[in-house]
Amino acid sequence: MINDVQTADGKNIADVLRDFKNEFSTFVATRVQMLQEELKIKATAMKAALPMLIVGFAFLGVAWLLLTAVIVTAIAAALPNNPWAYTISFAIVMAVYAIFGGLLVVMGKNALSKQTLKPEKTIRVLQEDKIWLQTEATRIQA
Repeated sequence: MINDVQTADGKNIADVLRDFKNEFSTFVATRVQMLQEELKIKATAMKAALPMLIVGFAFLGVAWLLLTAVIVTAIAAALPNNPWAYTISFAIVMAVYAIFGGLLVVMGKNALSKQTLKPEKTIRVLQEDKIWLQTEATRIQA
């Protein structure tokens, strides 16, 4: 009896439900694929950047140690005939580094708190799809 009911385009209810099922399956598969691709792109970018960051930080660390030695030596040379020249020099450099280091940690923490690994594009599309589905459901019920 239900299969005998025809829509405006000549399809019966079973055909309409089968089409809906197929379209919904394609819809879900597309969204899952979009999510997987977005996560894969983010992971690939992170994997590529990690070795460069490690080597870069190692070189920067060595350069920083050498710069520190130069600064300490220059300050100590500015304090001639003082038996505490190197101790004072190290203390001055340590204080300056502590101030700058603290500022950079706070700035870095603030920058990281703004970033997420959340797949924002996929979530936005799914929210748009939800609104569309709600609109369609309302239209069909009316």
